[in-house]
Amino acid sequence: MKPSLAQAPFLAGAPEDLLAAVTEASAWFSVPAGCPLFLAGETSEAMYFLMSGSLAAFRAKQGQEPALLGYIRPGEPVGEMSLIAGEPHSADVYAIRDSELLRVDRDQFERLAQNHPGLMERIARLMLSRARAEPGRSPRAQPKIFALFSSSPTIDLRLRAKALQAAIQDLGRRCVIVGEEGAAFTSAWFDALERENDIVLLFTPIADTTWFRIVLRQADRMWVLARGDALPSIPLFPDEGASPAQRFRLVDLVVLHHGMDRKAASTEVWRAACDATRVFHWRGVEGPDCQRMARVMTAAAIALVLSGGGARAYAQIGVIRAFREAGAAFDLVGGTSMGAVIAACYAKGWNDEEIEVRIRRAFVESNPLGDYTLPVVAFSRGGRVDDRLQEHFGESLIEDLTVPFFCISTDLAAARPRVHRSGLLRRALRASISLPGVLPPVVDEDGGLLVDGAVLNNFPVDVAQSLHRGPIVGVDVARQLTITPEDFKDPPGFFSWVAAHGLQTAPPVASLLMRAATLAVDPWIGRKQTDILILPEMADIDLQDWKRFDDAVAAGYEAATAALASSQDGLLPGQASPYAAGASRAVEAVE
Repeated sequence: MKPSLAQAPFLAGAPEDLLAAVTEASAWFSVPAGCPLFLAGETSEAMYFLMSGSLAAFRAKQGQEPALLGYIRPGEPVGEMSLIAGEPHSADVYAIRDSELLRVDRDQFERLAQNHPGLMERIARLMLSRARAEPGRSPRAQPKIFALFSSSPTIDLRLRAKALQAAIQDLGRRCVIVGEEGAAFTSAWFDALERENDIVLLFTPIADTTWFRIVLRQADRMWVLARGDALPSIPLFPDEGASPAQRFRLVDLVVLHHGMDRKAASTEVWRAACDATRVFHWRGVEGPDCQRMARVMTAAAIALVLSGGGARAYAQIGVIRAFREAGAAFDLVGGTSMGAVIAACYAKGWNDEEIEVRIRRAFVESNPLGDYTLPVVAFSRGGRVDDRLQEHFGESLIEDLTVPFFCISTDLAAARPRVHRSGLLRRALRASISLPGVLPPVVDEDGGLLVDGAVLNNFPVDVAQSLHRGPIVGVDVARQLTITPEDFKDPPGFFSWVAAHGLQTAPPVASLLMRAATLAVDPWIGRKQTDILILPEMADIDLQDWKRFDDAVAAGYEAATAALASSQDGLLPGQASPYAAGASRAVEAVE
């Protein structure tokens, strides 16, 4: 007996004769978890209705792993756009769980469209809504079933699951937790759980049990809980074959900390053991870390992306202060050049006062680029910058920061951006701020020649989108007019310039190099992909105005306050995420 289409949202309220005709024209079949329904580039010869289980769409980019576009839930059609357009499929679609589908072949579909015009009207509305939606923003495109795996018998999984459930419910979402008692139920029971709840948490130790194998095959996303004072087993999971979530690297690592525990293995060792794409740290049981993970699960987490812009990046400190005063916390931070430095301050967990004190000491009290030299690879030796990064960030590793962090540099040898998500923080920051000719480049262990990320990606909103499903706040402090032609008329020699201006003022060559290095950067790239875009008004502040700290911070605070006052609900704690409603917005304080 074929599954019924009556409950499919796509056909909600459809006449009985249309439902009967579609059912009659379709053929039932199943796709085991991990197997493809179709692949990108294949000829489209049918459309499908998912009746039970879960599918996921992936798209590969050249030189990168396939990116998850989103999930397809029971009742949704798939493949209809390629069928109607007569074009090959544009993405790979795989079964994440054992799935049942109805298939309508091309000839059957054409007869249905001819005999039932209402079907084409519904498809047209669906295609229009999908075309308008930004990738990943539909609430049905978010993971719903999370599997919590404990790597040690001493981890109280039920306690942790209950803490997450409470935090998720505090966000106004329905959440259910299921332990080994779930082994007695059928796939239909799991489908019902998914329909009736926003988030389903399944939990199990890593063990050779029936329930463990069920959870592996049911998960949209896997979260591996590991003790920070323990070593991982190698292999961490059984060798009997990766689950779909493992195969597509839909795996996150959660490192548990119990206060004064002695570190037995680095975070990177644990990450490699489970091949995780993201890392979270959980201190205590309840509290900020648990709340952050709940926001991540419900797509209510907020990302902050900060552009490069020299001294103008001070404004981003004011933005952070305004959002904190409004009660909003950021759950992923990242940026380029000086924006990366400000983001790193937040990721370290520093409060507003500490950020201000450290940035003043590092960049305001004396010129960080003041150790000029007759240039061979740069006009600054870079020693002052190295010393200040060492002083403030020490031996901190990116993967151990309080808040997940990334920054961007440019690999000149490979002619591509480099995304830094692990390793020594100060080294990544040094690469991200190394503007060619101004600071010496960083030569990494792989032979890359790393310079300022602004050369290729000054406002890396696209990177945040690839790592994060939730609202994005972007602060762009770049400006196009970063050079004054008058400075280059009858230029003095180096020693004449020093005699007139001293060693604390950068010569015009600094502006020349800054402008030349970032000439090809489109200032509008990334802006349209933010949910709140903040452009502080700083017309009279230049990239090298390192003494204008207070003015820039005040401009950022003012712009952020205005943006928060103008924005719709959805960013502050307790409000519904714009992703939960499938909404998108941008609020600008325009310079």
